[in-house]
Amino acid sequence: MSELNPYELREQFPILQQEINGKPLVYLDNAATSQKPLSVLDSSRNYYQQINSNIHRGVHRLSQAATAAHEAARGTIAQHLNARQPEEIIFTSGTTDSINLVASALGRSTLLKAGDEIIISGLEHHSNTVPWQMLCERLGTKLQIIPVLDDGTLDLDQYDQLLSERTKLVSVNHVSNAFGTVNDLHHICTQAKKFGALTLIDGAQSIPHFKVDLQEIDCDFYAFSGHKIYGPTGIGILYGRHALLCELPPWRGGGEMIKEVSFQKTTYNDPPFKFEAGTPNIEGGIALAAALDFVNDIGIEKIATHESLLITHLAQLLSDFPDLTLYGPPSRTGALSFNIKGIHHYDLGTLLDQMGFALRTGHHCCQPLMARFGISGTLRASFAAYNTIEEVEALGQALKKALMMLR
Repeated sequence: MSELNPYELREQFPILQQEINGKPLVYLDNAATSQKPLSVLDSSRNYYQQINSNIHRGVHRLSQAATAAHEAARGTIAQHLNARQPEEIIFTSGTTDSINLVASALGRSTLLKAGDEIIISGLEHHSNTVPWQMLCERLGTKLQIIPVLDDGTLDLDQYDQLLSERTKLVSVNHVSNAFGTVNDLHHICTQAKKFGALTLIDGAQSIPHFKVDLQEIDCDFYAFSGHKIYGPTGIGILYGRHALLCELPPWRGGGEMIKEVSFQKTTYNDPPFKFEAGTPNIEGGIALAAALDFVNDIGIEKIATHESLLITHLAQLLSDFPDLTLYGPPSRTGALSFNIKGIHHYDLGTLLDQMGFALRTGHHCCQPLMARFGISGTLRASFAAYNTIEEVEALGQALKKALMMLR
């Protein structure tokens, strides 16, 4: 397998050619959103220029062409994830929307009741915390939390102790957006199934960085956002087991999610359309499929290898800085978070921005995790296929310069 060439890839990303404050842009905020290659930008523009129309309901040629492109995108996404059938792929606005869909549908079903329990982890993004809190408040269910160990991994022994016949759902992320921790989904899902609990995986930070095989993971739901994997914002995916999607009630009403409507009764459509009320983000779905094609043309294994080298090298550089704390285990994926004693992460991030570096500061929508470590936030560098070893080296030099200014 030949190595990935990030310099050739960068030619496909016009935004990376610009300067910030007269300095070359070094974009290291990919965990928040990745940049988009020309193939994805062209896909979006071509849709609006050539086949813009509403889908599924029109007999005219443009509507049929848009419908075919949209449903072909669903098939591309199903194949990328190794789903059993395209009908298991629901278009949403993003990971947050996907998780809220499941929470709302479960709350309307007979699968949850007062006294039942939902398990999440201490590593979760707020989007995989707040919807479950809201559901528990409404139904009288109880939220249980898997503790986080000092190395930023989950305490799976405590997880095993939390599981019981009352457990109806386990919802955890695949990769932590804050620390880059990769969770042991085999253990988590296998143990949950012993108690008949459903499993939902937040894949927002895993889908850009390594191969995701739904048959291997064997979860009930999997969610991710297009903008994390070189696709547009405002588009996301919820995978659900087909039999389970058939059982769950819809969470929003409107057009497309129905078979028949009268003022006396409505008959709902089959999955996935039962969960796709209204006009979808047609262009977004098509462009997301183009983004997955982009990734597959490169090879996700090449991307994983390349990004691992970058993170490992940055961790080695940072280990030489006095009073610097790295968070998470050594085997991080996608992102690396750190703090320097006596320096606020916001101040450091602001100075780095003046030098052309785009990093993320703050709690990363993980306030409970930050509280676990007694910090307000971190400075986070996160990577994509187009980042280079020279950018890592430049970040190390910029950090030294920034620290001289702040101390």
